[in-house]
Amino acid sequence: CDKFAEIKEEYGPWAVLFASGTGRDIANGMYRMAYSYGSPNIAYQQTGVACYGPRITATSIMMGNYCVPDCSMYFADRYDNPQWKPPGVIFVWGNNPLVSNADGNVGHWMVDCMRRGSRFVVVDPRITWIASKADLFLRLRPGTDAALALAIINVMIEDGTYDHEFVENWTYGFEDLAAAARAYPAEKAEEITWVPAGKIREAARMAVECGPMALQWGLALDQTRECISGSMALVALWALTGSIDVPGGMVTTHQPFGAEIWQPPAAETFLDEDVVRRRIGYAEYPLYRYSGCVVAQPDMLYDACITGEPYPLKAGWWQSTNPLACCSQAPESKAYQALMSLDFNVVVDLFMTPTAMACAEVVLPVATWAEKTGLRSIWYYMQPINAAVDASAIDVKSDLQINLDLGKRWAPEKWPWDTVEEFFTDQMGSSGHTYEQLREANWMYPRFEYRKYRTGRQRPDGQLGFNTPSGRVELYSSIFEKFGEDPLPYYLEPEFGPADPELMKEYPFILTTGARTTAFFHSEHRQVAYLRELNPDPICEIHPAAAKRLGVTDGQWVRLTSPFGECVQKARVSEIVDEKTVHAQHAWWFPEEDGSEPNLYGNFRSNINNLLPNFHFGKLGFGAPNKCLVCKVEPIAENYDTDMDLIWEKFGKLV
Repeated sequence: CDKFAEIKEEYGPWAVLFASGTGRDIANGMYRMAYSYGSPNIAYQQTGVACYGPRITATSIMMGNYCVPDCSMYFADRYDNPQWKPPGVIFVWGNNPLVSNADGNVGHWMVDCMRRGSRFVVVDPRITWIASKADLFLRLRPGTDAALALAIINVMIEDGTYDHEFVENWTYGFEDLAAAARAYPAEKAEEITWVPAGKIREAARMAVECGPMALQWGLALDQTRECISGSMALVALWALTGSIDVPGGMVTTHQPFGAEIWQPPAAETFLDEDVVRRRIGYAEYPLYRYSGCVVAQPDMLYDACITGEPYPLKAGWWQSTNPLACCSQAPESKAYQALMSLDFNVVVDLFMTPTAMACAEVVLPVATWAEKTGLRSIWYYMQPINAAVDASAIDVKSDLQINLDLGKRWAPEKWPWDTVEEFFTDQMGSSGHTYEQLREANWMYPRFEYRKYRTGRQRPDGQLGFNTPSGRVELYSSIFEKFGEDPLPYYLEPEFGPADPELMKEYPFILTTGARTTAFFHSEHRQVAYLRELNPDPICEIHPAAAKRLGVTDGQWVRLTSPFGECVQKARVSEIVDEKTVHAQHAWWFPEEDGSEPNLYGNFRSNINNLLPNFHFGKLGFGAPNKCLVCKVEPIAENYDTDMDLIWEKFGKLV
């Protein structure tokens, strides 16, 4: 508090950035704390915020809400509820829900729907388990999602099989969308995406004839440069099939709870408009002000740390994030430089991560899930986190307790709660229940209804339709038009790839990254010996034919190189990937190694982010080419094998 007070006095509160990662239950508390200090610079430090935010932004711009596939999760009696029916077809697009999913959908729900008759179309460069069980598998070239979606739209419109009633009564800009999609006939899309034209037509047919259509999408949509456009095309698919807010379709997320719309209150900014305008990226990128992703532009934030422009940044608060190992591109040349440029860094975490070891002046240890009281509120339910262990004896606090303690020091009038339980009751909004009642019930569901756009329950003013300027799903975005941006979905060829034949001669593989594993969540869990035994080394997947050409054997260490950097990983020779594609695991560090500088637990040795460019985001300020870059692969003779005996000695083997 003393140091932050000094910075605030000399440089202003905007000189401190507050960054978080995938803290599923901490966002409201940390945001409120940052705003209580007075800083507008909330951050997620990945180029173009290329994680979840772009999908939320595209959906909110087009329909004023967000949607999730209807797997019966709005009903306490689940699959037995008479209102619900299974999706006719589920498109799993750039996601592996059996391993990971940000929407809260549990993977077995997909399998449950499959058992109840749902058919599956899987769009992925890799053969996942669910892809192997799908009715139709579309193995596309990474980064070409928008072209594939537009081609499917074009087939629907040309064949006249789209839902005419929904399109005519509840959408805006259909003719413009049809003209945009016309540029992507199935044969042209095959050249771009590597998906056969016949399969594209079959996907369009299944989306209509097997409806209602649900779509489970993932990070792949966010991690292309013009990511907003690809997500817009998929929202258009929901509309063209009439699948929005119907049983077994794509259900909107803000539900009636009692007499009001249930929407747990977001952290208020408490900031004057002149302070808000100082947010890094505020002037340059309007979507960072008016969408579901109101944060500082991360690439510009790192540049401000280093250059002092447009003003000096002096301190960083890093909570539930490990940017040097996980989310930051160019970690050694850009992220490390930016963090070390700050005078004062505070890291809030469970372990001493590479980020904590590199830059932290203060480390605040936090309670684990088993040691804390918390609230998990996702789109369609609320659930408590109940402490199983009393952590007070070992002097750790939960994330929210830390936020509450500091918030009450910085702005006590904005933190009227004495306990985290009181804060959680407030977060439950208009539910009419207390946190203690939630703990007793364990799960609480909002009262749910379908087709809210037909009854005035989709808009805060009670009018029919959707919460957009036109009152309809905007296939042609009037908001984008107002900003001077392209109002229609479009496809932009990846900057690094087949469009540059000379580049491909040196880097002949399409590099895709970031698929989740069963053992880890991003950079977490590598110091847990049992989980590490499942996945002891950083793995890159390469097709057998490609491996044979290169002289790479299964289990051999290889060097991966892009135009931006290199790392070493262990090859897994497998037909799970296409012959022209390589997939590499992300977020690797080695907690069993020396954590002091310059090693930092071997953070930069196998970090695939070394190969990713910083500041290569889309014109709207979102997106990154993380899943559609290029690389070359070379076998190496050095022995990089991890010493598992050292892991067991340091962390103990869990049985």
